[in-house]
Amino acid sequence: MLFDSTLRRDLARSFGATLVVIMTIVITMFLIRTLGQAAGGSVAAQDVALLLGYVALENLPTILSLSLFIAVVTTLTRMYRDSEMVIWFASGVGLLRFVPPVLRLTAPLLLLVALLALFVWPWGNRQIAELKDRYQRRSDVARVAPGQFQSSADGKRTFFIERDTGEGNIARNVFVLERKPDSESVTSARTGRIEMDGDQRFVVLESGQRNDINLATGERKLAQFDSYRVLAGEAVSSGADNLPPKARSTWDLLTQPSNRHFGELAWRIGLAVGGINLVLLGIGLAGGNPRRAGSWNLLFALLAFVVYFNLLNLSQAWVASGKLEIGIVLLLIHGGSFVLAVSLLWWRERGASFGLRRRRAST
Repeated sequence: MLFDSTLRRDLARSFGATLVVIMTIVITMFLIRTLGQAAGGSVAAQDVALLLGYVALENLPTILSLSLFIAVVTTLTRMYRDSEMVIWFASGVGLLRFVPPVLRLTAPLLLLVALLALFVWPWGNRQIAELKDRYQRRSDVARVAPGQFQSSADGKRTFFIERDTGEGNIARNVFVLERKPDSESVTSARTGRIEMDGDQRFVVLESGQRNDINLATGERKLAQFDSYRVLAGEAVSSGADNLPPKARSTWDLLTQPSNRHFGELAWRIGLAVGGINLVLLGIGLAGGNPRRAGSWNLLFALLAFVVYFNLLNLSQAWVASGKLEIGIVLLLIHGGSFVLAVSLLWWRERGASFGLRRRRAST
């Protein structure tokens, strides 16, 4: 049918262009943030590209939902502006007639959003957590770039190396500043390497000296050594038990019930269901008067998306804190949004039919 094919072609073209623009903006923002984390020592510099890919995957459900929403609003707004909607209304095609073809076109993408939210979102977060965990478990000396200061995991020690040997865990001209509540020590050595003793990491320094300062009395002690071991912090614990809820699979959240897990479930289910509500809401928000010079539809649509997205975050917080049950939150937010979208469609349909009858009566 001409109506369905025309609408599908316009929607697909608008969705593709919108997705490219949003992906470019989002990836640029995450790239800047990831580079900042790498510069701050939170992640390894060689893992920036991989980390950026995981971040893009985990945020893909939100990007797809927003792209669909904007594509529906912009396509129908253009049809109103070019008086195509008037022609369709005059031909007996009401606004509700647009719902089936739009849903048929967006159904595969909405299913993809649901799969991404339920399965890819936790997988991406898990990979990011493992990347950061592996980096944090590396030796403190290995994480220090020549000429840069680096703090240990507990923040009590600061390391500095003049240059490394290229062997990963051996450095030359090492400087270590260790702070305690009542004392401070400065240790320098010609070489340093890392050793593991159970769950603890030690920096083994050779051919150096140590200067201890008692902060209470001001007493100083200077000692030279051939070999000296300084604690670099306990190894960072890892494993499935320490993963945050967002990095756990949906099955784990279901089989291990808790408020935090239910809060994460409310977020994932909200992403999956919210796409349908946004598409229906976009059809209703696209209405406009072609005689007006401008249109506020896209601004209202973006505002509606921001409000809806913030409600998703609030629903997660409410369930995680135990203030509301997950079923009540899903019914209030997503059920209420569905009722609002259907009501807006019905109101637009009545307005279009009433306006068409007035034009026919005047002629």
